[in-house]
Amino acid sequence: MNSKCISKVCAVAVALCGGVYAAEPEKPVVQEEKETSLSDFVSFEAGIKFDSKYVSYGLIDNKDPIITPSASVSFFDFLYFGVSAIFDITKNGKKAGYSNRGGRYTDLYPEAGVYYSFTPDEFSWLPTTIDVDFCYTYEYHPSAMGKDGNGWDEDSHFLTLEIGLPDIPLEPVFTYERDIDRDDGTYLNLELGHTFAIIDAEEEDADAALDFRLSVAQGFGNSQRVKYYLYTKDDEPLNHSGLMDTCIKGEITWRPCEYCSISGYVAYYDFIFDSHIREAANIYEPTGSDERNNFVAGLALNTSF
Repeated sequence: MNSKCISKVCAVAVALCGGVYAAEPEKPVVQEEKETSLSDFVSFEAGIKFDSKYVSYGLIDNKDPIITPSASVSFFDFLYFGVSAIFDITKNGKKAGYSNRGGRYTDLYPEAGVYYSFTPDEFSWLPTTIDVDFCYTYEYHPSAMGKDGNGWDEDSHFLTLEIGLPDIPLEPVFTYERDIDRDDGTYLNLELGHTFAIIDAEEEDADAALDFRLSVAQGFGNSQRVKYYLYTKDDEPLNHSGLMDTCIKGEITWRPCEYCSISGYVAYYDFIFDSHIREAANIYEPTGSDERNNFVAGLALNTSF
């Protein structure tokens, strides 16, 4: 066999081998299926909070501490249902007359809401992360706090919208609250602050193991909200809208593990910008004195699983 024939035979063999190799099907890649569990779409949270005073819209409602247990369940990281209760240990209420509330719960707050964090990774047109929380809350007062207890005699319903920008250095949080039943009032609040990481977490994307947040917030109430809470020296409702409470707050949070956090805070409340509201707030005080001690401190324990 001459060299030309040998070359032709080799070329045919190479072509056949290449055709056979190309025709051989690739082995399918077997992907491991991730096992789903209840924790993938349901999570639970419970906590208890201790506050040295009872504060509503910057108004100090008593001179004694309150204890607030709470619990919530979340579905698919956006839908949640929760409940909290305030236990007041005040034995003698403010001079306006809240009776003996010592050791009894004064408020029960069932709520339902939706929460979502819109991120630039998911929505490329967003310049920064936007946290949105919309919540409905029912405010219930037991009969012991009603007419027989010289306290509240009506429940109410609230709608609250909260919008936060956590990735901006000042971390602004805007809150809109609407009472849709009792006083038909509106309360607005803008908080600016910054969180300083003291001890970083071991995992890259987790919250810091220890951090400190310093913030300042300013509230605003329309006339319906102000006149429901505040009165003039003539004992007439203050039919006046304006800037309400200013709050300066420092809070430190320790996360010893992924499922637990312990926090403590110190805050100062005052009514700086509106003289009419400031005067009425002095009248509201539980001591009935113009000398107010608006420093409040608290501790909280939260667990999630």
